[in-house]
Amino acid sequence: MLNEKKMLLRVAEGDIQAFNQLFDQYHQLLALHILRITNSTELAEEVVLDVFMKIWNNRDALATVNNVKAYLYVLSKNHALNCLKQVAKARKLQSELEAMADMEMYQAENTDRTEFYRVLDEAIDHLPQQQKTAYLLSRHERLTYVQISTAMGISHETVKTYLKRATIFITTYIQQKSNTILMIALTLFFIFFNPLSPFFSFYLS
Repeated sequence: MLNEKKMLLRVAEGDIQAFNQLFDQYHQLLALHILRITNSTELAEEVVLDVFMKIWNNRDALATVNNVKAYLYVLSKNHALNCLKQVAKARKLQSELEAMADMEMYQAENTDRTEFYRVLDEAIDHLPQQQKTAYLLSRHERLTYVQISTAMGISHETVKTYLKRATIFITTYIQQKSNTILMIALTLFFIFFNPLSPFFSFYLS
């Protein structure tokens, strides 16, 4: 096993095995560190994966790092705090949108809501099969990115890409089918700001 300095230098040079060693050595420690900050296992999971992705994308910087543990702790803590700020903003927007959706839904006929879900299901049926599978696993099964990645045999980043593309397609499809305020409000709330939706975490990314 490489010592830390050699490991960092190897990662900086693009050695994927050294990077895997770095990940294996520190990802659990970082996850516990971030969990104390966020009180969310899933968010901690996301932060750690994002941090290691940033490390790999900016691996040249590792050549000048002397204390890898401190470096990783600071990097992950800063990213976690940024995520928490985004969560706070999202919750505020969620409350505002819920109020607007409640007002519009109160005034609208039940047929409007039925039409929304009909068009939503129609949009889902038009998704490419892999995107549809990832979406349904997230929306109906409430699986995390990591769980979907394992179930589908694809990478975490591919899962995120599928869900983002599905989000864009579904939003566009519904808005093309109706330009009423209710339909737009329901679309935004259901897809982006519902904390039970897979796209709530996408909004934060």
